[in-house]
Amino acid sequence: MKPKPPFGSSRRPNDRAHFARDVVIVTSGKGGVGKSTVAVNLAVALAQRGLAVGLLDADVYGPSVPRLMSLGGERLRWNEADRIACAGNFGVKVMSVGLTTPEADTPLIWRSSVATSALVQLLDDVDWGPLDVLLIDMPPGTGDTQLTMAQEVRGARAVVVTTPQAVATDDVRRAVRMLEAVNVPIAGVVETMGGDVFGRGGGRALAGAYGLELLAELPLDAAVREACDAGTPIAAVGTEEQRRPWSALAARLLEGRPPSQPEAAPRG
Repeated sequence: MKPKPPFGSSRRPNDRAHFARDVVIVTSGKGGVGKSTVAVNLAVALAQRGLAVGLLDADVYGPSVPRLMSLGGERLRWNEADRIACAGNFGVKVMSVGLTTPEADTPLIWRSSVATSALVQLLDDVDWGPLDVLLIDMPPGTGDTQLTMAQEVRGARAVVVTTPQAVATDDVRRAVRMLEAVNVPIAGVVETMGGDVFGRGGGRALAGAYGLELLAELPLDAAVREACDAGTPIAAVGTEEQRRPWSALAARLLEGRPPSQPEAAPRG
């Protein structure tokens, strides 16, 4: 067996996601802004374009991707090659620490060093196969998980998610500064939950302040919340009108793909 590389650094990151032509980190300094909703629906929208897409749920302490993708009954399993097999739904390969626990509400009472080692294992030991895009759904904050991804996944770029509220954009500004500090390029900003309740324009102002592209302004929509709760992403089951914003976001993200990365990974 090929020896695993030692841990990397933000200046010399490892290439643990070498199986993916494009790696996109969906992140935010704030919890509850819709990172997982964006990651799941963006993954489905990319898969609908014929791309091979993987989704890694990196939120160890609050994994929500299994619920959002109707995978709550799945548990970790190994394939014939003695590697961890991906779960999958809606055309997306999925891996989450949430698939390792005996019950959905079992807490993982881990120190951060154990949690980050587990995430590295989900990159190294999972049989992802060749992917066009690997999306990584991050936990909130600017801590160990974010630093680990910057150090272990070479060539990743970030999508930064925020709501319009100042209390959210304050935290997201810190996340932007962290990404700059650890040399992770930012593909752009996605504003969620825009409307009368949370206001409007916070994402646009944030993008303007840091010279970033505003990828999408997504309004607060009860149908999106209902689809999430049901484990059926709106990008998969919604009407054409409901799917359109996610398809547009996928297209914008692909427009910003580094030119060295081809359109599709080899199959077979």
